[in-house]
Amino acid sequence: MLRFIIAILFNAKRGPEVISTMRKMIRHKDKYPEKTRYAYAMRLIRFLKKSARITTEVYGTENLPTEGGYVMYPNHQGKYDALGIMYAHHEPCTFVMDKAKSYGFLVREMVDLLGAKRLALDDVRQNIKIMNQITDEVLEGKRFILFSEGGYATNGNIVQRFKPGSFKCAMKAKVPIIPVTLIDSYLAFNSFKPGAITTKVIFGKPIYYDDYKDLKTHEVADIVRNTIIDTMEEYGVYVNNPENNPDY
Repeated sequence: MLRFIIAILFNAKRGPEVISTMRKMIRHKDKYPEKTRYAYAMRLIRFLKKSARITTEVYGTENLPTEGGYVMYPNHQGKYDALGIMYAHHEPCTFVMDKAKSYGFLVREMVDLLGAKRLALDDVRQNIKIMNQITDEVLEGKRFILFSEGGYATNGNIVQRFKPGSFKCAMKAKVPIIPVTLIDSYLAFNSFKPGAITTKVIFGKPIYYDDYKDLKTHEVADIVRNTIIDTMEEYGVYVNNPENNPDY
């Protein structure tokens, strides 16, 4: 958390200019295409990474489909997760986040700039509406990051259960599902670890419609979760080790 505050303070002077530019782009999306808005968001992410002394290693970009929409399902560790994935994802993508947390400093503008979705966790009707919107937009070629675990309070490198309902939008759209493994992402903005830190983003092989068309949502959720756990172990992180959970 301290690193997050330092990063914000370090960029405070350029904050008004950045927010003004983002709001201008949001108001005039016809003049600023998606790639331009995404490039500006990447510029901001690079500023935050540099000031917070965060290095993110990226693996598996060759697994990302080159055409069409898809949904990425990562494990969830903290505030840096979506930023790390977007930094690693060169083509425009966006994310889904808790509506209650989506109006903070710079967060509101980032959400609106990238056309992200605000999900009211306690509103079932709104959840269904948003998931239907995601389905429609993925069919149009948009790429989403969706955190199936929900919260991240004490996850660390422990992978919690994935919510089967979160996979309905991808399965309904019949688009590829991409497991994304995050390692040490919580160290960025959800720990008190001093000094420079390194996180990892690993894009797994796509799970195509033909692979999951006969499966239930809970079976797909288990496959994605187990893929992430297996990938973490391949990179030397064993999720059953209490040392991987910052609250143990």
